[in-house]
Amino acid sequence: MPTQVLLVEDSRAMRDYVSSILEAEGDYEVHEVGNGFDALRALPRDLFGLIVTDINMPDVSGIELTRFVRQTPRHANTPLIVISSEASAVDKDRAMSAGASSFVAKPFTPEEFLAAIAEAIALPRPDLQAGAEPGADEGEAT
Repeated sequence: MPTQVLLVEDSRAMRDYVSSILEAEGDYEVHEVGNGFDALRALPRDLFGLIVTDINMPDVSGIELTRFVRQTPRHANTPLIVISSEASAVDKDRAMSAGASSFVAKPFTPEEFLAAIAEAIALPRPDLQAGAEPGADEGEAT
């Protein structure tokens, strides 16, 4: 079964680029939304195995979305990658402090993006270490 990915990016060109990288890998099903508000609506609907968000988003920023995700039991331990054209150390620190698993500065190559995914997925996930199925504590079928 492919990994469900929530891609949150307001730029159609960037959504197409990231989706093409993931689709070329063949083990991802990408759900695209164009802003943070739509991401907040999508999170309860599906159990995502990976979330990718830009920092600069309409309505709800990527930093705010990351904080929300980390406070939501269903996705608290989901690998989350922040992508941004704002590549200063301060921006990276903000993203990582909010709970990002990895940070990728734009522009990036497919190899850099896939390396960030591998890094994010390899991080310890307390829910899985305890033998629990992500989202199982909510009594929902996955």
